[in-house]
Amino acid sequence: MNWLEVIIKTTPENEDAVSGILYDNGATGLTIEDPNDIVELDKIKDAWDFIEPDLINTGHDGIIIKAYYSEAEDLSQIMDDITEKITKGGFGEILTSKVDESDWAENWKIHYKTTKIGKNIVIKPSWEDYQPESDDIVIELDPGMAFGTGSHETTVMCAKALEKHVNPKTTVFDVGCGSGILGIIAAKLGAGRVLAIDLDPMCVKVTKENAIINQVDEEIQVEQGNLLQMVEEKADVIVANIIAEVIVNIIPGLKNHLEKDGIFIASGIIESKSDIVNTALENNGYEVIHIETMNGWTAITSKLVI
Repeated sequence: MNWLEVIIKTTPENEDAVSGILYDNGATGLTIEDPNDIVELDKIKDAWDFIEPDLINTGHDGIIIKAYYSEAEDLSQIMDDITEKITKGGFGEILTSKVDESDWAENWKIHYKTTKIGKNIVIKPSWEDYQPESDDIVIELDPGMAFGTGSHETTVMCAKALEKHVNPKTTVFDVGCGSGILGIIAAKLGAGRVLAIDLDPMCVKVTKENAIINQVDEEIQVEQGNLLQMVEEKADVIVANIIAEVIVNIIPGLKNHLEKDGIFIASGIIESKSDIVNTALENNGYEVIHIETMNGWTAITSKLVI
């Protein structure tokens, strides 16, 4: 299958706005590249074996956001809407190219390596060999066309929070599951039940495949849906690694899906927007119990107290 790759050269401050525009137009496989992060990773030789020079020498000082659209879709209408909103908002430069799905998957392998996040969680690409230590919790992952490799700061912080709050009796909802990594981590940590939800059918497909690879497909229920609109039950822990504006919008209704004293882990938040998330949480009966930042990103863990 062929895909249209839409590339937006923008700034970190515009990331949420640009991501929102791309998601609103049905983006499949949204990725975010920060050349400054790649430069830092290149210094960590035990985390990454090799950094492709083109990933560093982008000729762009900001960030690069890429979205993927199937050629079977109405690309003319999609591109008209994206172009209008990006241009009107002054959010950056738009480039496009055609990508074959097999080529896209192979490109990931250039710079996606086994790495440890949290205390004991190891994220291993499906094509790499790794000899685990005795206390390692190994997650084997093939992102395919879905977002989520485990290397991004927001995923790392969510994984660390899950380590603290998941136990064998925990029911976990992963909202906007992407490649399924956080739901799989919760299952591997021993959660009693995991529900992974994403609006993107490609993410649903990839999450199901990754759950099977990690032998947790019986513990994880994967559903296609818009956030928690199709969910009637309640969870002990909800994790949402999306964007600040979406998180703020779902907070008022979140208590309908979270047990009292339940934990809400929110990330995908750029540091400058953490205040609006904190305010929304406090105004809706949540106690913020932990805030972590990494390289300009924030994860907020809160407890439902009323």
